[in-house]
Amino acid sequence: MIRENEFDRKLLEQVMPEGTPHPEASERYNLVVVGAGTAGLVAAAGAAGLGARVALIERAAMGGDCLNTGCVPSKSLLKSAHAVGDMKRAAKLGIHIEGEIRVDFAAVMNRMRRIRAEIAKNDSVTRFRDELGVDVFLGEGRFVDKQQVEVGDQELSFSRAVIATGARARVPDIPGLHDVGYLTHESAFDLEVLPERLTILGGGPIGCELAQAFGRLGSKVTLLEAEDQFLGREDPDAAQILWESLREDGVDVRLSTRLQNIEPGQNAPHRAQIQTQGSEEELLFDQILVAAGRAPNVEELGLDQAGVRFDEARGVEINDAFQTTNSRIYAIGDVAMDFKFTHAADAAARAVVQNALFSVGGVGQKTLSSLTIPWCTYTDPEIAHVGLTLREAAAQDLEIETYRCDLAHVDRAITDGREEGFVKVHVKKGSDRILGATIVAPHAGELINEISVAMAADMGLGGLAGVIHPYPTLAMAIRETGNAYTRTRLTPSVAKLFGRVLEWRR
Repeated sequence: MIRENEFDRKLLEQVMPEGTPHPEASERYNLVVVGAGTAGLVAAAGAAGLGARVALIERAAMGGDCLNTGCVPSKSLLKSAHAVGDMKRAAKLGIHIEGEIRVDFAAVMNRMRRIRAEIAKNDSVTRFRDELGVDVFLGEGRFVDKQQVEVGDQELSFSRAVIATGARARVPDIPGLHDVGYLTHESAFDLEVLPERLTILGGGPIGCELAQAFGRLGSKVTLLEAEDQFLGREDPDAAQILWESLREDGVDVRLSTRLQNIEPGQNAPHRAQIQTQGSEEELLFDQILVAAGRAPNVEELGLDQAGVRFDEARGVEINDAFQTTNSRIYAIGDVAMDFKFTHAADAAARAVVQNALFSVGGVGQKTLSSLTIPWCTYTDPEIAHVGLTLREAAAQDLEIETYRCDLAHVDRAITDGREEGFVKVHVKKGSDRILGATIVAPHAGELINEISVAMAADMGLGGLAGVIHPYPTLAMAIRETGNAYTRTRLTPSVAKLFGRVLEWRR
């Protein structure tokens, strides 16, 4: 993070204040939390709020990825980028903007830094130490045995502990990559000058979001994805719509493409050799951003001494109750879970507070498998999902039926001029039990919540058809999938029976 501007100085004063002394450790803690990203902060705050004696250890900045290098800065940047997209679409609405759209990249980045600094108070050392009563240790935490963590010159004894050290950008071993000064999501928000030619390696959510953001802000962006579909966990129809949107934004999307090697230029441009289905090509770029997955932070934590099994690629091993192979120690968030989302870490942290502090003999435990976890990629349009995908359902030999409503048939989408997108809901064959759903639409991340609530409450798709929705709204598309299911209940025999009853009542 840059320290030479007022907003980052304000940020660091809150989440990484220099010279903060360690508190004197208590004799024993109910809970010691290692890592102060979302998972760790929620666990520490929740436990302290219930009266537990809590220690929180962080080696870098409080707030972790979400505040400092993830959700907050990326969504701030995307808001500016989406404003450019709105202006470019304005002509379709009869609004004409004279001249070229001018992007002040420095102002865009300063706005992001200002917002990040404003939000930082929620994750600050001051709040956790003075308001919540948590003992905050800024330093390296390391397990020395199964019930103690060392930080600085003190050893913290605990009844229970939580590992919440998160993950970092995974950097592939590509010849020349380390010589060009690559970016990751951890350093992209330090940029002061907009890259003229930006190559992004990896077509996951981070890669797609930043490709669209930088493309709309004025970079010539090339997105490289090794597989034949970016956003590999998503519905292929959803990925296709986003591909078309990125193409309209000038992003050159290369699927089934591998980066072979890089030849650094004296300054710029650099040269990359790429291979697409056996065909080789040279690509020029000024900056490269690596978005090729995440690596769990498991190194130098003393996990072996704590009896905690882990894998450097997959992270800490946990059971369904978030326990590690040391039953006193739990692990949550990106260091242990496949769902690497802020809201998933939050939900897991709340579950672990209950499990660690109040569950006896497994009674009353909350489990990972019971969580209904949606996710969203915040491109334009957004892509949101919850539950099983078609691919996952097939792998489990589940027979499903899918109900779809295209936004082109939704009045609000038509009036807004945003007809690209759809709602798909998968139900168990022969019932209305919702197994999963995908939404592609503006604000799909807001719309998916209705289906998440229905799934969590065991409300079927037929029940959603009976929910009154304001007209006109995009959420009518969800109701229409319910109506489509309801219409399947009117079989020929039922229709014939209804006809006889109505004839009798005339």
